[in-house]
Amino acid sequence: MQIEEKPPGNPPFETPFAWIGGEERVKALVEHFYDLMDLEPGYQALRAAHGSTLDNARQRLFWFLCGWLGGPQHYTDRFGHPRLRMRHMPQSTGGGSIGIAERDQWLACMDQAMRETGVDEGLRTRLNASFFQTADWMRNRGE
Repeated sequence: MQIEEKPPGNPPFETPFAWIGGEERVKALVEHFYDLMDLEPGYQALRAAHGSTLDNARQRLFWFLCGWLGGPQHYTDRFGHPRLRMRHMPQSTGGGSIGIAERDQWLACMDQAMRETGVDEGLRTRLNASFFQTADWMRNRGE
């Protein structure tokens, strides 16, 4: 009997949500991400873009990431289409000015959070590429 191997480069799980370990692991990632943003001086511009409290941002990112990773659609069930760029415009509720510094700090903070919460290296590499595309598109301040 010959065992079929998955083609190289295919993820070991059907969805990134399953690969990361489900809701509990997504929640841990989001919590650590915002904890780092609050504590690390290197994320000061990013933290300033979030306003005085992170509670709402923590919950919404958790809901969003669950669905974006292929799990439960908590965010869209509550709010409809994410409309990320519109919701992050400086004049929108909870929106802030996003330039290159904020983009780069968001990416670095998320990468640090993924590393420190034990996200698999292969998944982390894939997510970093996707996060960069989205974060760069989210910039709303010319520089």
